[in-house]
Amino acid sequence: MRLLALTVLLFLAHTSLQAQSDFVFKNAHSRVAIPFQLIDNLIFIPLIVNGVELTFIVDSGVEETVLFSLEDKAVELKNKKTIRLVGLGSDEEIEGLKSIGNTIETKNLRSTNHLVYVILNQDFNLSSHVGIPVNGIIGYSFLKNHLVEINYKKQKIFLYKESSKRRIKIAKRYTEIPLNIEASKPYLYENVTLNNKEIPVKLLADLGNSDALWLFQDANNQVTLPNKNYDDYLGQGFSGEITGKLAKISSFEMAGYTFKTPVVAFPDSLSTKHVKMVADRMGSIGGEIFKRFKVVFDYKNNAMYLKKNGNFNLPFFYNKSGIEIKHIGMEWVKETVHLKFESTTSDYKTIKSEDGNYKFKFSLKPIYVVSALRKNSPAANSGLLPGDILVRINGKKSNHYSLKELSTLIKTQKEKWLAVEVSRNNQLYHFNIELKDLL
Repeated sequence: MRLLALTVLLFLAHTSLQAQSDFVFKNAHSRVAIPFQLIDNLIFIPLIVNGVELTFIVDSGVEETVLFSLEDKAVELKNKKTIRLVGLGSDEEIEGLKSIGNTIETKNLRSTNHLVYVILNQDFNLSSHVGIPVNGIIGYSFLKNHLVEINYKKQKIFLYKESSKRRIKIAKRYTEIPLNIEASKPYLYENVTLNNKEIPVKLLADLGNSDALWLFQDANNQVTLPNKNYDDYLGQGFSGEITGKLAKISSFEMAGYTFKTPVVAFPDSLSTKHVKMVADRMGSIGGEIFKRFKVVFDYKNNAMYLKKNGNFNLPFFYNKSGIEIKHIGMEWVKETVHLKFESTTSDYKTIKSEDGNYKFKFSLKPIYVVSALRKNSPAANSGLLPGDILVRINGKKSNHYSLKELSTLIKTQKEKWLAVEVSRNNQLYHFNIELKDLL
């Protein structure tokens, strides 16, 4: 269920990259506000592609606009041709499309002649990991030309037309961080304290990574794995799963803000060996850090601005149970609805409900499955198995939770035990999972 780096770094095989058409304001507008959903620290916005509304992840770690999971969307793509794609998670090429001349827009903002790439592999389905339909990724073309403010507390993105007055206003109220825009992606230089040693690091500012930090062990011999760590699933690349280690480091410092004992991912070399790193890159900063600020990107002037918000002092949680959960569909559920009413007495009779104090209704409810278990985790050791259908968690029916709520429950569970009921081969099984702090 963790959504770490679902979208990081797309690579293209046997095709050359073309420049994206710019997003421009419609009419005389100078500001656009776009609401977003925040799920596991990732940002999901609605955009209209050739007249059809789709849901996109906003990801500063990609240059290209990518579409996938379009089986229920009748999007007419322009000027298509077949290509081969390769990406994070595997060196295996998969079939895709390249499409030129598309229109992508939202209220008061439009990009015409937009280049998109389409992943045809239906196994790449982020919707089941998120719990909402997800159809694409958008990055550099969306961020590059305007002041882009991400307000995590209001869950809105604001895009502002170029304005020196607005920039001066932001500079007075925010902390400025210099950015290097390399290969259409933003990088910054900060410090981590690892094994009691402060290390300067060059990091990608990556909105498409829901973790706090990623550090690459093979990028610098100073980046060493802490002794207390465990193997973990880090996310889904479009060519396969990304795995590595999870550990806590002493601290991370960014623009004078210090974060004590953040939880950090150390991806394994097999998952990243095909990533073409820019020079001296040592990792990424992700949404678990960014959500603690109001963030403004100013690509044109090589700057990022931060202003801390109410999330700033939140602790760094992680999945102690070892359960990965996936949404696998919907089912009709018969529910009993108890009616609350007062009998109304007239001069002639007392009026009551015809079916007593209750009625039945049928509702579509989500189905959740245990998609994976971390090796030697409390969940794996309890007897849970991949493929188990979740029925109840802590006495509450699992279909009453959203996937986002389940993720929060597993990450922030304060009790020592998690009571889980599952269906396996049409039999019910009950498990009590002790949530241990491994870090």
